[in-house]
Amino acid sequence: MQRVKLNLPTTFYFSTTLQVRITDINYGGHVGNDSFLSLIHEARLQYLNHYGYSELNFENTGLIMADVALEFKYELNYGNKVKINVIATDFDKFGFDIYYKLELLKDDKMVVAGIAKTGMLCFDYHLKKIASIPQAAIQKLSNH
Repeated sequence: MQRVKLNLPTTFYFSTTLQVRITDINYGGHVGNDSFLSLIHEARLQYLNHYGYSELNFENTGLIMADVALEFKYELNYGNKVKINVIATDFDKFGFDIYYKLELLKDDKMVVAGIAKTGMLCFDYHLKKIASIPQAAIQKLSNH
């Protein structure tokens, strides 16, 4: 079986801490894949907000997720506090990638619980088509 393999950036300039909610737990007793995606969605919104953006207000355009890749590394359970590191990279004409590293404090050390990448495209929600990425957004997200 071929596995998804992500190459994370070495440095992250933004992080947030989220607590695993009971609604994040699946029938296996741990965070489900859908909830893992919800955790990175929340981290992405906090990251964008940190720079004064949202998914609907990104320098007068919007953002839409074009793809996602997830690697699960360690089980997350109810009540765990998860540090999520976030960075935007790989800018091109229409979008960029956002990388996420989820870490759990376990036995006085940080354990990588998962990593992810979302491909984000600039999107004009009124015209229902992709749009060019604003240079101001590239400068702001690249200026750490």
